[in-house]
Order: sequence, then C-alpha cells, then structure tokens
Amino acid sequence: MTHYIVRRLLWIVVLLFFVSTLTFVVFYLLPSTDPALLRAGRSSDPEVIEAIRVQLGLNDPMLVQYWNYMKDIVLHFDFGYSYVNNAEVRDLILDRLPATISLAVGAAVVWLVLGIGVGVISAVFRRSLVDRLAMGGALLLVSAPVYWLGLVALLLFANDIGAFPLFEGSGSYVPLTEDPAQWFASLIMPWFVLSATFAAIYARLLRANLIETLSEDYIRTARAKGLSERRVIFKHGLRSAITPIVTLAGLDIGVLLGGAILTETVFNIPGVGRLSYDAITRGDLPIVQGTVLFGAFFIVVLTLVVDVVYAKLDPRVRYR
Repeated sequence: MTHYIVRRLLWIVVLLFFVSTLTFVVFYLLPSTDPALLRAGRSSDPEVIEAIRVQLGLNDPMLVQYWNYMKDIVLHFDFGYSYVNNAEVRDLILDRLPATISLAVGAAVVWLVLGIGVGVISAVFRRSLVDRLAMGGALLLVSAPVYWLGLVALLLFANDIGAFPLFEGSGSYVPLTEDPAQWFASLIMPWFVLSATFAAIYARLLRANLIETLSEDYIRTARAKGLSERRVIFKHGLRSAITPIVTLAGLDIGVLLGGAILTETVFNIPGVGRLSYDAITRGDLPIVQGTVLFGAFFIVVLTLVVDVVYAKLDPRVRYR
C-alpha cells in the first residue's frame, strides 16, 4: 500500500504539471482581453500600458513566460497577481477557500446521509409506496437545475424575500470564526439546495446496488446463520453496495472544493466558485488559472483517498 501511495503522489505531480501547462496555453495563447489594459484601466495612456506589459513580462517569449510561471508556482507557491484586484491570486483563493470548504463539506454530509438513508429504505422496502415516492422524488430532484432550486428556495424560505421566511437569505454568509451559530444558519439553505441532486443520484444508485447485493448467495448464507436483518443489511449488504458511492463522493467533493459556482453565485457566498465566476466575466486570467489548479489538486487528491478507502471497504482489493 505504501508503494502504491508513493506512486500515486508522483502521478499527482505529473497530472498537475499537465493541467498547469494546458491552462497556461489556453489562457495566454488565446487571451480575450489585454492583461496590461486590465491592470492599468481603460483610460490609461499607451505609455503606461506598455510599461505594465514590460513589468508583467508580457512582451517576453511564450516559453519564457511559462518558465517564470512554473518557477513561481514550484518555488514560491505564487500564482501571480490579479489584473483587476491588484492582489496575489494565492491570497485571494486562500481567503475564499474557507467559505467553499464550509459549503462543500456541509452539503456532502447532507447528501450522503439523505442519499444513503433513502437508498437503503427503498432497497429494503422495494416496490412499496415508500419506495415509489422516494424514487419519484429523486427523479424530480435529478431533473431540477441547481440554480433553479436555489432561486425557488430563496423565494420560498429566505428571511428577507421569502414567502415563508425560515432561513437566512442571499448575501448573509458569516464566517465560522466570527459567529458559529450564524455561520450554520446562513448555510442551511445552500447545503440542502446543493445536496439535493447529489442525494437523489446516490439514493437511486445505492438502491440498485443494494437490491442486487441482497440477492447474493453470501447474504442468504448470513441470514441462514441466524444473523439479524439489520446486521445483514448494514454489515454485509451495505458494505459491498456502497463502493460506487465512495467513488462518486470523492470526485464530487473534489469538484465542489474547486468551487460550486452556481450555488455560490445564487446565494452570494464569497467562495472560490464565485471568485472564479467574477474572474471569468472580467477576463482576470491569473485567478482563473489559480482556481483551475486548485480544483485539479482537490480532485486528484480525493481520488487517491477514494482508492485507499476502497481497500478498507473491500478486502478483495489489493494495491501494490
């Protein structure tokens, strides 16, 4: 296992190198706006714009720019400066990261609890009224876009504009370090909105896997030995059926840690996703590059975590 983890860590370095190269080529070979113009402002003199181009190294050959970019990342963990905010990209991302982590981790807890719970109930009581209602509701949630659910939730339950004010509305996010109670209250609605589609997908997937698993011979053997139905379902059936859920959860959480753009935009949460959205609309390429690299990092790391958890859940899995 140790050798496998070391190989995967080295492979992560290679993947991040290719991601950084690709983002550099996309955003510097095909720029939509002049970075020097963004830094200087549209009313600046041509001499000022040219001086900024020299300062940023934009007149250097592409390979020289790429070398300087990679050197700053590897040696100094420096992703450059924002053209619009005139601040270090690293500091901007790290400042927004706690909000995104709060949103992603909280939503993951909600969708795993709901998805696994509903999936198990539907599998155990398949073809019952509970099963049909649960799967019908899951199909409805899968079909509903996140931004639409967010807007509907605000119109119904936000305490400022909602018809039935229950939760904090848009723009009310409070950091955990300032007021834990207010932080929790401001994220309840975004957590449920973001987790709705994921919970529905997980419930349908787990239901199908668990129904198939419960028909296996070793499950019948466990029941024949006199084990309780709860122990058969949770210790033997669920442990085998949940492995695809682990894979999906690792990838989904990794993607959300890179920024839940739609949810953060709808609920005005100052996270990495909102930062990335604002940077795209303004053509602030260093921020877009930095958020892409952060997202790629979370995805590949959580993929490694998923593989390790796989080995713990399924004794048949061995890594060398």
